Amino acid sequence: QVQLVESGGGLVQTGGSLRLSCAASGRTFSPYSVGWFRQAPEKEREFVASIWVGGTKRYADSVKGRFTISRDDAKNMVYLQMNSLKPEDTAVYYCAAARNYATMAYQYDYWGQGTQVTVSS
Repeated sequence: QVQLVESGGGLVQTGGSLRLSCAASGRTFSPYSVGWFRQAPEKEREFVASIWVGGTKRYADSVKGRFTISRDDAKNMVYLQMNSLKPEDTAVYYCAAARNYATMAYQYDYWGQGTQVTVSS
């Protein structure tokens, strides 16, 4: 069992930056692929970024060039650096971990509770 806790959300102005953190406990993070998803009010949860065991990264088109995912397995942490934030980035952001290769939300095994990111215009 892996417990995930997100932090780092908040209120920021358009063009600002935030860094989200995802802390894992229960088991070491290193064998898991980790993804970030987000869900805005009245919208479906959508993929944001993922980083696989080997370090390969993938991003949604909407965040490419603005967001960067990284991991520090020694600290059992995954980060999402978000720059040039836009109002449409406003959502609850979730961290998720998968024991196997995962590209879709349903393939992830463990989820955090989420952290709110609000970008004001």
